[in-house]
Amino acid sequence: MKRKFTREIKIGDRVIGGNNPIAIQSMTNIPTENTEGNIKQILDLEKAGCEIIRLTVPTLEAAESFGKIKKSVHIPCVADIHFDYKMAIAAMENGADKIRINPGNIGGKEKLSEVVKVAKERNIPIRVGVNSGSLEKELVAKYNGVTATGLVESALDKVRMIEEQDYQNIVISIKSSNVPMCVEAYEEISEKSDYPLHVGITEAGTIYSGNIKSAVGLGILLHEGIGDTIRVSLTGDPLEEIKSAKAILRSLGLRKEGIEVISCPTCGRTKIDLIGLANQVEDMVKDYPLNIKVAVMGCVVNGPGEAKEADIGIAGGINEGLLIKKGEILKKLPQNELLAALKYELDNWS
Repeated sequence: MKRKFTREIKIGDRVIGGNNPIAIQSMTNIPTENTEGNIKQILDLEKAGCEIIRLTVPTLEAAESFGKIKKSVHIPCVADIHFDYKMAIAAMENGADKIRINPGNIGGKEKLSEVVKVAKERNIPIRVGVNSGSLEKELVAKYNGVTATGLVESALDKVRMIEEQDYQNIVISIKSSNVPMCVEAYEEISEKSDYPLHVGITEAGTIYSGNIKSAVGLGILLHEGIGDTIRVSLTGDPLEEIKSAKAILRSLGLRKEGIEVISCPTCGRTKIDLIGLANQVEDMVKDYPLNIKVAVMGCVVNGPGEAKEADIGIAGGINEGLLIKKGEILKKLPQNELLAALKYELDNWS
């Protein structure tokens, strides 16, 4: 697939846009004033594969904590600002690598000018965020409701407010919980602007429903070459957002690192606890730095053939199983030795 061209923007030590890899983002879900708690959460997210992290900055205490957190982690930190321009300035003074604002509710043109002035002095990118839940009444009336075109018009209006301050270090995000509307809005704005796009389905829901909506929406956009950073927004542990984002990118061939596990959906021929085994394998392989595909099959009859696309795999039968490599059977094993045999192969992979 061909990526839509966007200009490059530097966020801390990471560059997005252009031909740079699509960056995975998340957001902490504990008060930013809790310095140690945020540091721990971010370090865990880093280990899982998070590449940019966002924290809310609603108070001066949070801004000060933001600065301490920033010094203790290793990925770019973005300050999420709502309404108060002073918090945007305080966050930048405390080391924010990027700020996320809505220029329309930051306090007026004069206050926005003060924010942009500091951003310009420090060369800090501004992410312009527009949400379907807060679309201006005039645009709702103009388009007879919340629409993709209205969202795009709102976003471009906010971009112009910053451009009028002679600043173009900008990232755009348009969020909606309505998947078709969100997709349409990103498609439209990608034709009208070359600023990098942060894409995601907002308020997507729980781990179950949120993953489905995010996979559908992000899958469409990424396949069309749209998106420079992504967040899978879930009501749950932020670590789940990273796992899901990596899986979405891998499924589209946009990420190669990490083991991909494939497994059959089970049927009446299954003579092994395939669900439990597949979950064990997925957990076991998560920390291997291998770019390979591992298959977990529930049938010794069809398993070897179905696992041909995988680099290595196991297939279970009645009290026994097979270890398979590149579609060829390596050995037959007792069922309870399959996991250990697979681990041995991975440990000695070359």
